[in-house]
Amino acid sequence: MKVKALWAGLAAIALSAVAALTWRPQVEAAATTQDIYPSKPVTIVVTFPPGGGTDLLARKLGEALEQRWRQPVIVENRPGASGNIGARYVADSHADGHTLLMVNSSFAINPGVYRQLGFNPKKDFAPIINVAWIPSVLIVGERSSVNTLEQALAQTQAGSVAYASCGNGTPQHLAGEMLAERTQQPLLHIPYRGCGPAVSDIMAGQVPMGFVTIASAMGFVQHGKLKPLAVTSPTRSPVMPDVPTMAELGIKDYELNQWHGLLAPAGTPSAIITQLNQELSQIMQQEKIQHELQNLGYTTTRSTADEFTRIIHADIDRFAALTQRAGLQIN
Repeated sequence: MKVKALWAGLAAIALSAVAALTWRPQVEAAATTQDIYPSKPVTIVVTFPPGGGTDLLARKLGEALEQRWRQPVIVENRPGASGNIGARYVADSHADGHTLLMVNSSFAINPGVYRQLGFNPKKDFAPIINVAWIPSVLIVGERSSVNTLEQALAQTQAGSVAYASCGNGTPQHLAGEMLAERTQQPLLHIPYRGCGPAVSDIMAGQVPMGFVTIASAMGFVQHGKLKPLAVTSPTRSPVMPDVPTMAELGIKDYELNQWHGLLAPAGTPSAIITQLNQELSQIMQQEKIQHELQNLGYTTTRSTADEFTRIIHADIDRFAALTQRAGLQIN
């Protein structure tokens, strides 16, 4: 009996050892998947075509994150419907932090413009961080006889004057609508597919004036191809210090500063949101990043996830009221 009991004990020990060997890698694999982020390549979806300011920011952040993580960061452009196509794609993605969305203020404007978004901007995303601000600038071509905002508005006495923007529902579109509302002057909106094409037609004289980002206009202003009339920010831009703000020119209650930041799908673990916020905050403190972006007209910033959430939600409500008054809703 003692021999049988001994063999039974040895068999039990052997089975326990086999079970432990089988179970251990599974536990380690689970821990690796859950605790290490990122565990695979990360995609940053940009809702605009390549070459624009939002795309530029995403690529700079992606490069910096790739260096920190030793993990590929892919910037994927999904333009269309003023950013709604790319936003819808990310809203439907796995909430594991490996698919992110780079947005600007258009994200907060679209809910007031489009009745059918295909997603809920306040509920389907987890804001991570606001990284930069940039104003828009009202410009005319070098051959234009207009040199001031007053002269530009005086053209409306003969009827509505057209202005170009970077697209329907963009901050530049609303910049024009705000100007029309504040001055009670008729302005005809001409939307383009991005700031680049708008700048080209303004320089060529195809459109008498337009609102574009400072980043897209600055090089042409420096070479005398465009004339800036006013910026939309509450204070003057450091890269265009001689250009007055709308408020300085007597346009009351006029302020439209465009933010840029990153979102994740709703349900992304708070630990991942916190990690991303901390790492991106550190990146935005790098002197090289700050210098490069400031030379393009951006004001670099850092926010908590909660602060960015409040900025987005407040702008959704603010822009919804403006687009309703202007009758900008699209089915």
